[in-house]
Amino acid sequence: MKIAVFSDTHGSTARMLRAAEELRPDALVHLGDCERDADCLEKALPDVPLYRVCGNCDVSPRAPAELVVGFGPVRALLCHGHRYAVDWGRLDSMVYAAQEKGCSLVLYGHTHRAENAEIGGVRLVNPGTAGVGAARSFALVEVFENGGVTAEIRPL
Repeated sequence: MKIAVFSDTHGSTARMLRAAEELRPDALVHLGDCERDADCLEKALPDVPLYRVCGNCDVSPRAPAELVVGFGPVRALLCHGHRYAVDWGRLDSMVYAAQEKGCSLVLYGHTHRAENAEIGGVRLVNPGTAGVGAARSFALVEVFENGGVTAEIRPL
């Protein structure tokens, strides 16, 4: 299962939409900071399941602050990350939250810095920012039937 993960689009959707349309993944994830950008993904690829959470810049959000999703045999915690103080470089509370929820994968954003790491048996993937700055990126996560997970940060 291939999952395209975007975050922090802040109203800039062209590159995100182009990448999603070229990949045609099995699932899409938008991790907040411009909820209407997730709506654009949904309209562009209505046949692809879209999972979304709100970010700290989303005013009156419709999406939840976090979500636990099953991608095949893998449980994933989706969150923007700001409630776990990730902007201070602290990933431990997010790892603990994932472990408590039985998740081996966390998809988060907020920092605008891409990350692909494993801590305490939990894979942490931050796709970076798809919308602002010179280093725009997204993540392509692949989940295998045996529960294995790979993640690649790709430039936009």
